[in-house]
Amino acid sequence: MKDKSAPIVAAVNQSSPAFNDLDRLCVTTLRMLAVDQVEQAHSGHPGMPLGAAPMAYVLWSRIMRYNPEDPSWPDRDRFILSPGHGSTLLYGLLYMMGFGLELDELKQFRQWGSRTPGHPEFGVTPGVETTTGPLGQGLAMGVGMAIAERHLAQNFNRQEFLPIVDHFTYAIVSDGDLMVGLGSEAASLAGHLCLGKLIYLYDDNRVTIDGPTSLAFSEDVKARFEAYQWQVLRVDDGEDLEAIERAIRLAQAEEERPSLIMVRTQIGYGSPKAGTSASHGAPLGTVDMVVTRQFFNWPETPFHVPPEALAHCRRMVARGREHVGEWEARMGAFASCFPEEAQKLRDWMAGLLPANWDDGLYTIDFGGKMVTTRQASGKALNAIARNLPFLIGGSADLTDSNQTWIWDAEDRYIHFGVREHAMGAITNGIARHGGTLAFCGTFLVFSDYMRGSIRLASVMGTHVIFILSHDSIGVGEDGPTHQPIEHVMSLRLIPHLTTLRPADAYEMVGAWKVAVTRKSPVVLCLTRQAVPVLTPDSVDKVAKGAYVLDECVGEPELIILASGSEVHIGVETKQKLAELGHDRVRVISMPSWELFKEQPAAYREEILPKRVHARLAIEAGTTLGWREWVGSRGDVVGLDRFGASGPYKRVMDELGISVEAALEKALKLLRKDP
Repeated sequence: MKDKSAPIVAAVNQSSPAFNDLDRLCVTTLRMLAVDQVEQAHSGHPGMPLGAAPMAYVLWSRIMRYNPEDPSWPDRDRFILSPGHGSTLLYGLLYMMGFGLELDELKQFRQWGSRTPGHPEFGVTPGVETTTGPLGQGLAMGVGMAIAERHLAQNFNRQEFLPIVDHFTYAIVSDGDLMVGLGSEAASLAGHLCLGKLIYLYDDNRVTIDGPTSLAFSEDVKARFEAYQWQVLRVDDGEDLEAIERAIRLAQAEEERPSLIMVRTQIGYGSPKAGTSASHGAPLGTVDMVVTRQFFNWPETPFHVPPEALAHCRRMVARGREHVGEWEARMGAFASCFPEEAQKLRDWMAGLLPANWDDGLYTIDFGGKMVTTRQASGKALNAIARNLPFLIGGSADLTDSNQTWIWDAEDRYIHFGVREHAMGAITNGIARHGGTLAFCGTFLVFSDYMRGSIRLASVMGTHVIFILSHDSIGVGEDGPTHQPIEHVMSLRLIPHLTTLRPADAYEMVGAWKVAVTRKSPVVLCLTRQAVPVLTPDSVDKVAKGAYVLDECVGEPELIILASGSEVHIGVETKQKLAELGHDRVRVISMPSWELFKEQPAAYREEILPKRVHARLAIEAGTTLGWREWVGSRGDVVGLDRFGASGPYKRVMDELGISVEAALEKALKLLRKDP
């Protein structure tokens, strides 16, 4: 049987000029810029850039199509540095290739307010496609970017024209990316989906922080990735620029399988710490820097950049203009025949919503007075999907449970399989690519598996919609392993994340309007159990985060706050209180803390006046956090223990999420309040 990972010896692209001393000078410049940044900061990771600089240089100088003058050019190749701790290598590339990141900014590596943070951050540094650092995240986001590229190509490319969506997704990945379960999940799905335009260069240096990878990692990577249905190629010498180029071009020629190129490198190459974990996560130090400079015959002056090396790399600026010019010519020919389609592509890439995107949302037939919010979400999703063809996503093997199926567009639905960890990161990658609105779904309790990805979406401000159903002990019979208690509150702790827990079908519609227009990550927490349909007036009130659902006459003596499936408990509690003569009770539905906090102070005071001290919050989850809204004189109906298995109504009654429990606490508050 042919060894598919044999060393690359085939002649590919004979027209490519041979690499010369100037190319090798550029590689050395990248290496020394990387270690100088780390030394200047007294912090960082010099080993990876010293070993991986040759493959990065080949990719950026010979292979990738990009435009330094416009890093967001739509048809650029995407590049991800998944081991983000090697960020100095990426910053050196961006400087040398002319992205506007200047040498003085490299000298500010890891300093406050610099554009060269410790790990690459989207939105901080020009040319950085996505934030990386937590290992496996970049690998998985690359899979998402390749999915997005395919979706756009299928929508816009025409056989009679040269393709207008035609780019690759590249990444450098590390031993750690391949060890972490997230990377395995993502690689498995990439092979299953036949993402032939996904090419990863594996920095196979066999060293991690603790020492040699043999301490914990002895599997056959080649066999594993071939089992994942990847093409696996191998370059035995990471210093061999020609072999690296040949391998990448062979990978480009493979249309059906993603490609993993195993490049045997030496961490810390050229330094006294080469091949050891000592070069991984600390500066080389003054003495070893002297030896390293001697090895590369490099001047003692830090941040030395040979003019000829800089000039050679800056040729990429002119080449970028050529790439864009060629693409604009293709777009011109396409637009002459399909002007509406050409404009649609530009609108998609700009994230523009069509004027009619919410047509049909206000006329949904929910089919009864008791509806689960997951069912309402499914209907809202499909009403939106009919008007937003760039809306794509899927579920982690819970399609029917999450109600995430797009009825009329199977090609826009992703069966992620039981892979929540990778699903979140892949969905981030789809969104970071551009041209799509991405969503994914699972049970709220399993958001634990994708919390790292939800957090990273929030760090980047990436527009992703996380649909999390089965949001409380209302799950019932599945018991405490499937009943989220702390999850809603823990999601509220993540900065820049909007968490919505709608009370009924109409609030669900309002929540979807927020999710589509928010332009940042949104979580929708949905019920398994049916809840009463309350009032259609709530649709446009959800955007304020909280509103008066049931008002009283005159000044309230008690305010009841609730979210999600417990809002109707608040309404029923008010009715019971009225029967007992307490009719000055206001009920507030509070689907989103984050949105409420964004409202003007006058609105917040109008809804939740400080002068009313008797306040009762109701939510089927941990009580931690609600003191912010009820104050020291208020109380909370909640749950500070795990759930139990049983019919959901019995479970809720037994654990005190009921009208009776709320009524008892409400009466105590009314007796205490002057």
